[in-house]
Amino acid sequence: MANNYKNSMTRFQFSTLALLVGSAFMTAPVWAEEQATEQVKEDEVALEVIQVTARKTAENLQNVPVAVTSIGAEALAQRGIENLTAIQAYTPNTTLQVSRGTNSTLTAYIRGIGQQDPLWGFEPGVGIYLDDVYMARPQGAAMEVYDVERIEVLRGPQGTLYGRNTIGGAVKYVTKALTGDNDFYVRGTLGNYGQKDLKISGQTALTEKLYFGAAVATLNRDGFGTYLNTGDENYNKDILTGRLNLQYQATDNLRISLAADRTDDDSNSKGGHRLTTSLLTGEAPPSNVFDSNTSMPVDNSVVTEGQSLTIAWDINADWTFKSITAHREGVTDTNIDFDSTELASLDVPAFYEDSQDSQEFQLLYSGDKLTMASGLYYFEGDACGAFGTVLVAGLGLTTENGGCVDTKSVAAYAQGSYHLTDELSFTLGGRYTKDDKDADVYRYVYLGNKRPRDPGTPIAVQSDFAGSESFSHFSPRVGFEYQSSDSFMWYGSYTDGFKSGGFDMRGNQAINPNAGDPYQEETVDTFEVGFKSEWNNSIRLNVAAFQSSYDDMQVTVQRAVNNTVASQVLNAASADIEGFEMEMIAAITPQLEFTTVLGYTNAEFNEVEYFDPASQTVVDVSDLWSFANTPEWTATAGLKYTQGTSFGDIVYNAMGSYRSDTQIFEVPSVLDFGGYTIFNAGATWYSNDGHWDVALQVKNAGDKIARIAGYNFPLLAGEQTITGYYLDPRTYSLSLGYRF
Repeated sequence: MANNYKNSMTRFQFSTLALLVGSAFMTAPVWAEEQATEQVKEDEVALEVIQVTARKTAENLQNVPVAVTSIGAEALAQRGIENLTAIQAYTPNTTLQVSRGTNSTLTAYIRGIGQQDPLWGFEPGVGIYLDDVYMARPQGAAMEVYDVERIEVLRGPQGTLYGRNTIGGAVKYVTKALTGDNDFYVRGTLGNYGQKDLKISGQTALTEKLYFGAAVATLNRDGFGTYLNTGDENYNKDILTGRLNLQYQATDNLRISLAADRTDDDSNSKGGHRLTTSLLTGEAPPSNVFDSNTSMPVDNSVVTEGQSLTIAWDINADWTFKSITAHREGVTDTNIDFDSTELASLDVPAFYEDSQDSQEFQLLYSGDKLTMASGLYYFEGDACGAFGTVLVAGLGLTTENGGCVDTKSVAAYAQGSYHLTDELSFTLGGRYTKDDKDADVYRYVYLGNKRPRDPGTPIAVQSDFAGSESFSHFSPRVGFEYQSSDSFMWYGSYTDGFKSGGFDMRGNQAINPNAGDPYQEETVDTFEVGFKSEWNNSIRLNVAAFQSSYDDMQVTVQRAVNNTVASQVLNAASADIEGFEMEMIAAITPQLEFTTVLGYTNAEFNEVEYFDPASQTVVDVSDLWSFANTPEWTATAGLKYTQGTSFGDIVYNAMGSYRSDTQIFEVPSVLDFGGYTIFNAGATWYSNDGHWDVALQVKNAGDKIARIAGYNFPLLAGEQTITGYYLDPRTYSLSLGYRF
């Protein structure tokens, strides 16, 4: 009865929330139309028409019944967005951050759902796409922004069209399309902390039907801090990245595209800032949060690359066939000093290797009353790795975890929208997915300080198991869309999504005898209502309210037990998430534009039962846990002003972005940081001839110190290891670009 009452109250709260959101804005279009003056010309105040591909085909953002944010190339440049993680400030209920101890691994959460642990073999909760290709691993997914057409963030489960592991949403990085025009652009940037960036891109037509494009970027910066005992830089950047594109327009209705990309990140490994004095060395926390100490080399290398072949055939005016063949791979070699001291304790050298191949066939239809996207998808991926842990200095012991996971996945999907009338349409879709996983996991103890890949003979075996498991799921979507006027659309939907299960690659059978058992898939059922509106082409207001039932949630828990680490991947029994989102942009005058974003998420665990290795019992800790990386409130407000002068246009941008209190792990700890606000500002000048641009950008203008990640082992191997990682400090830069 108690659970039924609680569920009823949740539905009531959600319904009330939806009604309040709807009623608050329902009269707004009428008010706006009444206040508009007919004397104003349409071209005096106008918003840009935004195209998105959320439903696998290009559509106007305002016609898509999905909560989606799209930021185009011009807006990205004017806001000084240089990395995918900066998108989080412009997207409600979204966390996109660089993971702890790294420079290019992505931590992504949308509406409370994501991936805390970037270990190989674990599945993400937010799908990352480079053009139409899914990136299975978070290593290298914190991509640099260059030669890009737009970035889209789709919020809520996208399982019907995008498949497994988009249970929280999807992020699409869309590169610049080839047009056959001659275009060349070079941009250099200098900034504080020794920033020196160079980006070059261009395209041309090799023949009447063959187009070629290329882009390369080198991104360099000194460290925000220092490894005090070695003098090495901490939080530096050393990245070289590039892309090649070739497109052949075989006939008017047949296009063949080939793309390749590669990124080399040789930035130093990132050292954490100790929050406590070391119990073993007496080292006090450094005064600068970007300073650290280490007993390891700071060498770090992340290499990611991929190739894809896309064939698009317009069969006739209604039907299009598309084939996407892709391969991606990545290798990471890194060193993580967990305790950030000069002592060789809790040192973790590690490597990850992954490879993936995928094939997708799409069949798209667009008729008078019916639009449909359908397809078949195949994915095969291998993820391997190992890391060694020197737990206690002087004992001469290394614990090494390693193994591989092989995944084969097949899926079939279809989703269509049918117009019953000119105003009313219904959407129905579904996707069936089957995953087969094979895993090998080991955990050995060696004498001495052993690095992964080095030969050795174990003196103890804590884990050595192999497992195979299959996971299958059907993800439906049902929805309606009502176009009450040319500028106002209501929509509602029910969507189901899932994240595949797997095996714990850190499993320690010596502590937890069931560590070799697979953990199961997690699922979410989401109801969403909202509207998209636009008035006089000068105000765009989009609002969504959602309620999600989250079942069998996967949570990674690591605990210190008897001078070793016990790891578990838990399927939490249930959780409820509800909230709303609002995005508005208003062209107040032809020169002045105001943007605001607001998100609210209320996420609560109902039950979390797991095996406590210390007490050897199963306990329910739902009353102690909260959602990680999920602030209750996110909000951003920004202004853009364009000033015309005799020597060109100057575009000014300013924004403030707020995130409320955020818990770093599910269990509260001293790492958790309160809410914070950051301010960015910039100005970009464009020459009258369209060739030159100059941009000045200031980020985190208030130099706000905010902790966004960390490690929390209060008592492990005789040490109190609590280390934090922080938001970038105040940075400023000056860029010069030339296009011809």
